[in-house]
Amino acid sequence: MVSEDMEARAKGPLRGLYVGRYQPFHKGHLHAVKHILGRVDQLLIVVGSAQYSHTRRNPFSAGERISMIYEALDAAGVDRARYSVFPVPDIHAHSLWVRHLVSYLPRFELVYANEPLVKRLFEEDGKCRIEAIPFLERDRFSATEIRQRMLDNEDWADLVPDRVADYIREIDGVSRVKELAETDTRA
Repeated sequence: MVSEDMEARAKGPLRGLYVGRYQPFHKGHLHAVKHILGRVDQLLIVVGSAQYSHTRRNPFSAGERISMIYEALDAAGVDRARYSVFPVPDIHAHSLWVRHLVSYLPRFELVYANEPLVKRLFEEDGKCRIEAIPFLERDRFSATEIRQRMLDNEDWADLVPDRVADYIREIDGVSRVKELAETDTRA
């Protein structure tokens, strides 16, 4: 493993990939980014399902999610030279997904994932090493949990970085989540 990393670095910086929907970007995501940046030179953050917004499951647009990521990482003091953010739309063809994703990105050697489908698809592709990310209180720090708390008028802001909470308030995101729950029947 060490020799693989040294070999990869000989070709340039060691890059890792982290894919998520970030609906919204929360403290668990921030924890994951910091963990990954402790292991790679650069991180490629993919905002998946980029074409979806204004639905119950995907209330925030790709641009809003990207803004949340920059806000959170800037506030955490993460150097922008260490990461890049890429919006990538879904193609709804699992057998082609890895190739589709790769077409949007610079070279990378490591994939950081806990999502079983993402891990499976990269394992089947066989070109990258896959590493798990330690969860930060997974039952609390979950975008689904955060959106549900918004719907239930419960405290949600302590689950996201402060700048993300401010941004969600600025775009009236809680009202949007509530309105979408009334009109969108997809979970």
